[in-house]
Amino acid sequence: MLTYLLKRIALMLPTLLGVLTITFIVIQFVPGGPIEQLMAESRVSQQGEGGAYKAGRDSDAKQIAELKKLYGFDKPAHVRYVEMLGNFATFNLGRSFMHNKDVWQLIKEKLPVSMSLGLWAFLISYLISVPLGIAKAVREGSRFDVATTFVVLIGFAIPGFVLGVFLIVLLAGGSFFDVFPLRGLTSDNWAELTWPARIRDYFWHLTLPLICYVIEGFAIVTLLTKNTFIEEMRKQYVLVARAKGLSQQRVLWKHIFRNALIPLVTGFPAAFVFAFFGGALLIETLFSLDGLGLLSYESIVRRDYPVVLGSLYLFTLIGLGVKLVSDMLYVVVDPRVQFGSVAK
Repeated sequence: MLTYLLKRIALMLPTLLGVLTITFIVIQFVPGGPIEQLMAESRVSQQGEGGAYKAGRDSDAKQIAELKKLYGFDKPAHVRYVEMLGNFATFNLGRSFMHNKDVWQLIKEKLPVSMSLGLWAFLISYLISVPLGIAKAVREGSRFDVATTFVVLIGFAIPGFVLGVFLIVLLAGGSFFDVFPLRGLTSDNWAELTWPARIRDYFWHLTLPLICYVIEGFAIVTLLTKNTFIEEMRKQYVLVARAKGLSQQRVLWKHIFRNALIPLVTGFPAAFVFAFFGGALLIETLFSLDGLGLLSYESIVRRDYPVVLGSLYLFTLIGLGVKLVSDMLYVVVDPRVQFGSVAK
């Protein structure tokens, strides 16, 4: 186990390096970098009443040189690449061009919104979907199974942002009812409310974005649970257990349950992290939620390279760690799994 763990950690390093290297190379060839965007904004702000740009070429060249020196673009690409790797090794993610803030601090500021959506989406997906999937597997072919499958598939087929537009029009002051708020996760007077009122206000704001965010994952977990249980119920060991006279409930919970949950349990870490960092750009934009999804999109559009590379480095590192934890969980839930060669 220890040998396998060390090998996996060693393999994570070239994977992480490859992701950063490819992204850094692609960035060098993307037109319209941060310097060009800042110069374009400067030209707009310096236009006269007639719309003519006042500054000359010499002024432009001087400004470009100053900006390149300020943001480190006066150095060759390979020098900037080595400096980036050195900074990332000490978890110095750089400073945002657009926000003029430390990237790590910027991510921490946006994280509460993503945590709010991700945590509750994860809990709902598993706490409701898993029991529903088991019930559908036990009642395979029944009216309950057919009806719930129909509802689940309809939810899966509807994109989250389309559902969001529909809910806004219907329930958030669109054309019909004004029941739920449209912006943010809390009201403007949230700090003045009592704690029970704050909790109600928080969930009141969270209801519509959470429905849109969780609908697709809810369907996937439900159908995955159902299909996994049905597959286990048809295996030979289940027939043997039933032949010995064991009750249906005992066979289900003692024999089938543990084996059927292996794919779900080992997928917990990945699903949990994806719920936080998977991004919900359209949902966040639709409901005016300033989270990581919106930050990533704005950073790409504005060519805010420190945020793009810093967040990519952090999320890739988390993803590789989660994959390692998922593999380790196989040993916990299934003792038959052995890492490495078996001693002769």
